[in-house]
This record gives sequence, C-alpha cells and structure tokens, in this order.
Amino acid sequence: MPEILHIQFANCYGIKKIDYKFDFTKKNVFAVYAPNGTMKTSFAKTCKDYIAETAPKDLMFPDRESTYSIKNSTGNDVLKEELLVIEPYNEQYKSDKVSTLLVNQELRGRYEEILKGIELEKNLLFNKLKQLSGISTRDNSAEVALASSFGRDPILETLLALEETILTSEDTQFASIIYNKIFDDKVVAFLNTKDFKKQITSYIEKYDTLISSTKYLRKGFNHYNVADIQKSLTNNGFFKAKHTVNLFNGSSKDEVDSVESLQEIIQQEMNTVLNDESIAKEFHAIDAKLTTAQLREFRDYLFNNKHLLPELTDLEGLKRKIWLAYLTEQKQLFINLLDIYKSGKEEVEHIIGVAKAESTEWKGVIDIFNKRFKVPFQLEMKNQDDVILKSASPNLTFIFKDQEGGETQSVSEADLMKVLSQGEKRAFYLLNIIFEIRARLKSSQKSYFIIDDIADSFDYKNKYAIIEYLNDISHTGNFYQIILTHNFDFFRTIQSRMLGEAVQRDNSMIAERNTTEIKMVPAGHKNITNPFSDWKKKLNTCPVTLVATIPFVRNLVEFKEGSSGEAFNKLTALMHIKAESKDITIADLKAVYAECLKEVKMDIFDQDRPVQELIFEVCNELVAAAEPEGILLENKVALSIGIRLVAEEIMWFCVTNKDVITKNQTHKLFLRLKLEHGMNDQYENKIKLCELVNLMTPENIHLNSFMYEPILDMSNEHLRSLYHDLKSLKIEIGA
Repeated sequence: MPEILHIQFANCYGIKKIDYKFDFTKKNVFAVYAPNGTMKTSFAKTCKDYIAETAPKDLMFPDRESTYSIKNSTGNDVLKEELLVIEPYNEQYKSDKVSTLLVNQELRGRYEEILKGIELEKNLLFNKLKQLSGISTRDNSAEVALASSFGRDPILETLLALEETILTSEDTQFASIIYNKIFDDKVVAFLNTKDFKKQITSYIEKYDTLISSTKYLRKGFNHYNVADIQKSLTNNGFFKAKHTVNLFNGSSKDEVDSVESLQEIIQQEMNTVLNDESIAKEFHAIDAKLTTAQLREFRDYLFNNKHLLPELTDLEGLKRKIWLAYLTEQKQLFINLLDIYKSGKEEVEHIIGVAKAESTEWKGVIDIFNKRFKVPFQLEMKNQDDVILKSASPNLTFIFKDQEGGETQSVSEADLMKVLSQGEKRAFYLLNIIFEIRARLKSSQKSYFIIDDIADSFDYKNKYAIIEYLNDISHTGNFYQIILTHNFDFFRTIQSRMLGEAVQRDNSMIAERNTTEIKMVPAGHKNITNPFSDWKKKLNTCPVTLVATIPFVRNLVEFKEGSSGEAFNKLTALMHIKAESKDITIADLKAVYAECLKEVKMDIFDQDRPVQELIFEVCNELVAAAEPEGILLENKVALSIGIRLVAEEIMWFCVTNKDVITKNQTHKLFLRLKLEHGMNDQYENKIKLCELVNLMTPENIHLNSFMYEPILDMSNEHLRSLYHDLKSLKIEIGA
C-alpha cells in the first residue's frame, strides 16, 4: 500500500482550507515552496496543535469553526508520536530522547529494572517517614529535609552513611515527635531570635536544677534515658526473669521489680519537675512570645510535649535525633531499601563501565554535528554515567577554539550562547533536532517530519550541510518529510539534491492561495526549475514565451557587452516607453537574440511587426483567457512587462516634464507624477495604480535565471487584475 499523508485543515491560523494527499510512493520527501504569507508557518503551527491535542483556531476570525485532520494510508488518524514539527529555530527546544541514546537497550532495560526496584523500596520507606514527620506527600521535601539534616546528597548515600547507626540503635524516644510541627519556617525563625534563646536558657537552668533535686533523676540522666533502659530491659525479658533494678535515692537504694513500677516512679518524678511553679512561670514567659496563628499552634504542641523545650537550644541536633528515631522505628523498611540499593549499585556500576566503553548512538550524533556544521566550537559529552545512574540531563561540553591562535577553552552552554552569532545559535539548535531524529531512528519510530524553513538564515555551508543530512535520513524506510520553505533557491536545491529529476514533478509543489483555499500546484516542470532552458525551445513558436525571454536575454547581453551597447538599449526600450520603443520590430529582436542564442528562427512571427504591439496583444489575451492552472512563470513575466509599459504610457501622458530619463525610469517617472499632481484629488486613482506598479516591477522584471523568487510570489490573479485596471485607465484618459 502506498504511503499517504492526507492533510485537511479549515480556518487554522489564516488557512481557510487545504485538502491535499501527500503521496510518498515515489519518494519519502516532498518539497513545498510557500511564498511569505501563504501558509508555511500556519501549516506547521496547526501540526503542532495536532501533536499537543490542542484545538486549532483562526486568530483573526475566532468565531469561525477550526478543524484539522491528518490521516494515513488506511484512513486512520496519524498518531501524535509519529508527527514531528521542526521549526526554523527554537532556542528552548531540547529533545527528551537524548538519554535513550546513551547505552544499548538491553543494558538500559536492566538498569531501569534495578532503578525501579530501588524506587519502590524508597517510596515505601519515605511514605512512612512523611506520615511520621507531617511533611507533605506531594513532593520530595522529606528526602530533602533528611539529607540536609545530615549534610549529604543524594538521599540514598545519606541513608547508606547512617546504616551502622540505625542497625545498632534502639533509641526511638523522638519517634512520636512530628518534625513539621517544630521545623516550620516561621517557627524556626522565632526559635532563632535572641529573646527566645534568652528565655529558653533560663528555662533550661531551672529545669536542670529541678531535675537534680529529684530522688532519682540527674542532669545527664533524665526520663529519656530511663525510657531507653526500660525498653531494653523489656525487650530482653529482664523483669520476666524475676530480676530487679535498684534506684539510688540519694542515701539508699530502692528496689524496682516491674516495668510498670519503673514507669510510675519516673512519671511522678517528671510531673514534679514540669508542674513546679518556677518552671511553669518560665514556660508562660515563652508562651507570651507566641502570638501568630502558626506560633500558637506550635505553643499548643509544645504544651503537650514540654520535655522538648531543653532540646530547642540545638535545633540541628534535634533534627538529626528525630530522623534517627524515625529510621530506627522503621528499621525493617530501612534495611530493605539499603539491601536492594547496595546489591543494585554494583550492577549499575558495571552498566556504567560498559556505557563508557561503548561507542554509543550519542557519539554518532556529536560526530555528525562536529563534522558537518561549521561553528567555532566542538562538542563533547562529559557525564554519560551520571545520565544513566542519576537520571541527570546529558552534559554537553563545548570546546571553543580561538580562530587565530588556535587556543581551546571549555565553556558552558550559557557562556557559549553569549558569543555565538544568530546563525551559529541556529546550528546549535540543529544538534537537538539530530538527537531527536537519531532516537526515532534507533527505535524504528515511523515519523512524518514537518520541516518549517529549517535552513532559513544559515550561511551557505551550513545550509548545504542541512540538506545533506535531510537527504541521508530520507533513505530511511519509515521516515517521511514535508519540507516547507519560502526561499526559492533552497526549494530548487532540495529538488535537485534530494528529489532528482525523476520525481521532481510529483513531489515538489508550490502553495498558491486563492480566495477560498490553498492549492498545491506541481512545481517540478522545467518551466519552474529551469525556465530559461525550457523557454529557449519554445521562443520560436510561442508569443508568450518570446515576450517573457526579453529580460533574460537583456541580462545575457549585459553580461556579454555591458549596458551601453545598441543591443542592450533596444531590449531596454522594449521594457520601458522610449522614443524608439514602437519602432523595434520582430526582425530587430531576432538579430539581437541570434547574437546570444543558438537556433533563433522566429519564422512564424511577422518580421515587420513592432514587438511592443506583440507584447500588448499577448497581455490582452492572457487577461481575457480563463484563470490558468499551474504557475506558468512565462505568463507572469509577460504580464509584468505589459503592466509597466501601460503604466509608463499613462505617466508620460500625465506629466508636463517630458525630459528623457536614462536610468530607473519607472521610479523617476512616478516621482514626477507625484510632484506635479500629488495634491490633485483627480489624480488619486492614477497615482495609486502607478504606485502599485512602481513597487512591483523592479524586482519582477529585472530578473535572471538564478533569482526569480519575487515574481513567483505574485499571484496570476493580482497581475491580471492590475493590467486590466491600468488598461481601462489608459483608455479612459486617452493616453
């Protein structure tokens, strides 16, 4: 089945309608010349909307219903993953497929499997830690808080460093503390104020004094220490084995024979301390400082956890104690994570070693860029292992070379962007495009590339490098390209280098806009790609072609003998209204042509007929005929000549200054008209029409076989209408 891309857009960013089937049967490439303002950017933008699954729109007429459809050969919608729009330049564009090129897929699959297992265990642990700490589950702030508390990064290395501490610890005294209640930003800011530090110092002094005055507790041996002992004794069956503990009361020892008795004794001691009038006074002094809603919430939490107050003198230490308590309480989840991380880490390191040693796809991309594109820097990839292990973005290093001294310097992308020209920045943008294409190639992703003037603003060397790269990928079976451009020179280069003569006619188009839709007009015939070669064969028999060749032959005469000879002046007189214009005959024209071209006959023409008369006859017939199909460049050139001649007749008729003009006649004649009649309302229409001619004809008639883009951009309809209006005006005023 032939590969077809069926495009149907309506009211999309200025495109009223386009309905065209791009048939890739003969070649995987279509070249489309779209004059400025026709459809190029709108076409690409609509395709981007299709990829993003965003509704298209008509920005100027938003009430119009906008629709798009892109279907394949089977009539099914093209998958959005199959479509890629390559813009002329997008500084922000980064391919998201770069990492897929960094290691072979078997190893990468195993690496991703290991990483997935680690991530699963990590999530189990941190979901629990988020619950305990009160930290939001919407982000990774629990990981950040834990890692920063121990001054390490990344988180798994932080946990690995804590392994021995957690495995040997039974201390969970702070596991019930909600981390986020204390380490709220506003609370921490308050805790670090001088007033609070002064109050807390006074509180702790009283606290330590009261602790030391109890029967059993002392500074350095408080209820936390007793709780640890109690837990250890219970876990080891101490009291069940009928053992007892002696507590020294200052003068003698009191025997305790159960965990319940130990708890009761210590709780009574703590109640004595915390309910003491002097320490209660200190607590109320602190409480008075807690005025905002968040601080009052902290006050309520502190009221129920007064034993935390002494810990607030060392906030960093308290952070670590809380996290260690959480991890100790969740010891099994902690062990599970570290076990899979340590076993996976060795295998990941092996994968990294293989990745470093392999000549992988990304190196091919960098080689393509370094060899093909002319820029003042070379590319290197520095962190391939980080990309694999840490999911980091690939870090391209740019080696900038001093063009004079040859000295090299490694620079960052940001610094490089400051010194590159706009064209060099565009070349750098292409690097990301090549990464994207290479990744699609590697994954055998069927792809339709909509290429929007990618060579615009490049120097010629890089422009041809782009063409060669596009040509290379055109030989990939499941890659299809639609190359859009408003640069006719680039369009013809694509035709010759990528399409070749055999498929030029079928796979190269010119987008033409009329009042209702955009038509794709075949542009592969030689009357478009190499018109002068085609016209030489037809000028002896075709009046339109004969007229159209006049500016071409005049250029040949100018190249051959300059612009002051008789032949040049005769041809100029056929393109302007001169004293001798009406007297130049077909025989005169034939004699000039014979000096430049071979096999010039013109036998079917009346040799005595004035050429100017033939020009007007040709133009009259072109205007009277039905709107032609196709580009028909010769029609446009002939009409452009006729338009200027009629305009000059009108202007010579209207001006009183009849002095001869030797150069830039149409322009200078128009200035005379404006000078003499610019303030006269009766001449307003004449001046407007002649101004249109003055704007159009210099570019459209002074053309050569290498550069005739402006006249292609002018529609047949516009030229026919302008000629008709000028002719009507000429008859009206009797010029």
